[in-house]
Amino acid sequence: MSARYLVRRLIQVPPAVGAILAVAFLLIHAAPGDPVLALAGEHGDAAYYSEMRARFGLDRSVPEQFAVFAANLVRFDLGTSYVHGRPAIDVISERIPSTLLLTGSAFALSTGIGIALGLFAASRVRRAGDLAVSLASLSLQATPSFWLAQLAILALGLAAGWFPIGGMTSARSSATGLAAALDVVHHLVLPAAVLAATELAVVARLMRTGLLDELAQDYIRTARAKGLSELQVLTRHALRRALIPVVTVVGSRVGHLLAGAVIVEAVFGWPGVGRLLLSSVQTRDTPIVLGIFLLIATTVILANLATDLVYARLDPRIRHG
Repeated sequence: MSARYLVRRLIQVPPAVGAILAVAFLLIHAAPGDPVLALAGEHGDAAYYSEMRARFGLDRSVPEQFAVFAANLVRFDLGTSYVHGRPAIDVISERIPSTLLLTGSAFALSTGIGIALGLFAASRVRRAGDLAVSLASLSLQATPSFWLAQLAILALGLAAGWFPIGGMTSARSSATGLAAALDVVHHLVLPAAVLAATELAVVARLMRTGLLDELAQDYIRTARAKGLSELQVLTRHALRRALIPVVTVVGSRVGHLLAGAVIVEAVFGWPGVGRLLLSSVQTRDTPIVLGIFLLIATTVILANLATDLVYARLDPRIRHG
């Protein structure tokens, strides 16, 4: 991959993010409802409403508001949160580590276990193990995240008592160091598993299909004729080629993972960006909503760029000029 291609793709990021923010800004302002009424209630004084609109710049026209927003964004200023009364970038930044922990764990689980299950199924095609993986993958892919989250809470949280059912840490815990880290991991298991479930199913099915396609190729028959074991054929020859479509799906589904995090964080009370987005939409906290859209758009675009970089690494025949 040439450096010129990489530079060209990076130059395309700001215009793409800007276009997404412009559309989001217009949609938010076109939606019914008034942020001032959502914040101050419907029985306030008219003068107080006017003061609030002037304070947040809501008394200006939509083009003027967008111009101010764009000018501030160049200085990395997202404005002041209507609800929190603090810079929106500070409010969002406080939630990013929690969401990174959740989505990163789910991403690692879904990718690692999905590839392993795909390998397992492909090595036992049309046998009990293959049928079990295929059935489980179809079931997980067809199950909505919010329903799976409720089942996990009822079965593993309330009935079995194995895991906490909400939050990121124990409310009355004063643990520090390793004990505090283990407490976070204990709270993380259920939401990360639920968030990873659908993506894991997609990766496993795609990995199985890709491996079966590769195992039918002539170079695989040659490898077997040389006396290589089936495990060596799978891992040394077929796996590398079969990973290319998996990388495509994994990279393109980062947005799905972030969208799923909104639901999972809401159900489990996880204090991340997704839960903040949901509450901010309900209160029409525009600076927070736009800031989170900026974060998500940038993440998805950079994930697609990273996918292209991995392409060239997995298959030297793929080149980007």
